[in-house]
Amino acid sequence: MLHGGTQRSTDPVGSRSASWHRMAAIQRRIAPRLHAEGVASWLLRYRVRGWNGDGSGPREDARWAMEQVRATYGEVPLVLLGHSMGARTSAYVADDPQVAGVVALAPWWQPDDPVHALRGRHVVAAHGRTDKITSARMTRAFLERAAGVAASTDYVDMGRIGHYMLRRVDRWNDVAADGVLRVAATATV
Repeated sequence: MLHGGTQRSTDPVGSRSASWHRMAAIQRRIAPRLHAEGVASWLLRYRVRGWNGDGSGPREDARWAMEQVRATYGEVPLVLLGHSMGARTSAYVADDPQVAGVVALAPWWQPDDPVHALRGRHVVAAHGRTDKITSARMTRAFLERAAGVAASTDYVDMGRIGHYMLRRVDRWNDVAADGVLRVAATATV
């Protein structure tokens, strides 16, 4: 699980990070359901809060986390669940051979973000229509581009809600868990 962040910041992700705490809350709610299906959940805490131009910091952190999972569990399928910047990071590192797919909650995807890392992966993206931080329109456009390389793409319209997943919390949790389990079921690593 990869939490959100901000466009630019070299501040560390501290114990008061709202983005990290929001993903930790999702993890607490969905972990029992995932574990009942044999799926473990890990939550990464980035070293710094920002994407900072090229996203190298969050991408390095995500690749480090995948190595930690490998060291613990071996060559198991991975599903990357990310919110906002975490979803963007997931799309960049999905080229890892163990990654089955990405579940993106209110993703921060830009028109120039590449989709090649999603080749053969399953992608589920959920977005609220009144999100003022990231764009549901850009999410749909990204999925249209990804459809040319991904094994599958699915868009979940969360209705008239915003970015922070504080309204319809149970629905966000269900979309996250359902998406992870659906992608995990496709895994063949």
